[in-house]
Amino acid sequence: MPYALRRLAQAIVLVFLLSLAFFALVNLAPGGPLAGQGHSRQMRPEQAERLRRQFGLDRPLPTQYLIWLVGNDWMQVDTDGDGRLDAPGARLGILRGDFGFSFRTRTPVLDEISSRLPNTLLLMGVTMLVALLLAIPVGILSAVRQYSLFDITATTLSFAGQALPEFWLGMLLIILFYVTLKNPLTGGPLLPAGGMYDQETFSLTDRLAHLILPVATGALGWVAWYSRFLRASMLEVIHQDYMRTARAKGLPEVLVIYKHALRNALIPLVTMFALDLPTIFGGAIFVEMLFSWPGMGRLYYQAASQRDYPVLLAILIISAGFMILSSLLADLVYAALDPRIRYD
Repeated sequence: MPYALRRLAQAIVLVFLLSLAFFALVNLAPGGPLAGQGHSRQMRPEQAERLRRQFGLDRPLPTQYLIWLVGNDWMQVDTDGDGRLDAPGARLGILRGDFGFSFRTRTPVLDEISSRLPNTLLLMGVTMLVALLLAIPVGILSAVRQYSLFDITATTLSFAGQALPEFWLGMLLIILFYVTLKNPLTGGPLLPAGGMYDQETFSLTDRLAHLILPVATGALGWVAWYSRFLRASMLEVIHQDYMRTARAKGLPEVLVIYKHALRNALIPLVTMFALDLPTIFGGAIFVEMLFSWPGMGRLYYQAASQRDYPVLLAILIISAGFMILSSLLADLVYAALDPRIRYD
C-alpha cells in the first residue's frame, strides 16, 4: 500500500506538469478558436474582440491557465466590452470538476464527454475483449507448437495485421461487406457501414451488426501485436527449469502450460495492455471517423480541427490521467502474477 500511495502522489505531480504542457501547446499553436472556423474573416473586428473577451482569450496565458485550473470566482472581468467589470460566469476550474464550456456548441464540456463516452466504452471494450480472446490462445498455441503449420500461418497473418493501416482495412471491409456482398434475405448490404444502430427501438441483433466491422478493424492490429508478444514470452518461459520440474512431478501438460507458464508469460502482455487501456476512454480516431461512430475519438478530432480548446484539453488531461493510473495498475498486477516481485 505505501508503494501505491507513493505512485499516486507522483501521479498528481505528473498530471499537473502535463496540464501545464498541454495548455501551453494548445494555446500557443497558430490560429485560435475563431480562426479554426473561419469566423474571424466573416465578422467585424469589434465582434471578434467581444468573443475573445467572452472566451477569455484576451487575458495573459498564465491567467487563462489559472482560470482553467482553479476557476474564475476570484476575479472580475469586462465580458461585454462596456468598460465595466462584470461578475464572471460561474467557473470552478478543473480541480473542482468544471472543464468549462465548449467553444463550438456552448454546452458544458462534461456534457459533451458524457454523451460520447458510453459509445466509446462499448466499442473499445468489445474490441479489446475480442482481441484478448483471440490473441491469448493464438500466442500460446504458436509457442507450444513452434515452427508448425499453425505457427507459420499465425506469424504470417500477424505480420500482415501489424502492417495494415486501420483506415485502409476499414475501407476494404466496407467495400466487401457493404458494397459487394448482399443480404440474401433482404437484398440490401450484408453489414451496415456506419452508425450505432438503424432501428430506433433497441435491437440486440441491430447493435451487434453495427459493431462487427468497426470491431474487426480495430481488433486486428491488437490481435497481431498481443499474440506475437505472448508467443515470444511463452518461448522464454517454457524452457525454464521450473517447467521441467513441474513436468517431472507428473502434472498434466495443460496444467503446466496454463498455470505455470502462462502466469509468468502474461507479464509483458500486461504491460502492453496497460498502455492500450486508456484508448477505452480516448477511442480510436480512424475507426470512429470511418464508421461514423459517435465516440470520444470523433469528438477529439472535431475539437482539434475546430480548435475547441476546452474540449481538447479535457480529453487530453483525462487521457493522461488514465494512462498514469493504468501504469500503476499494471505494476500491481505484476506482483499478483509473479510472487517474486515485491515493492518496498
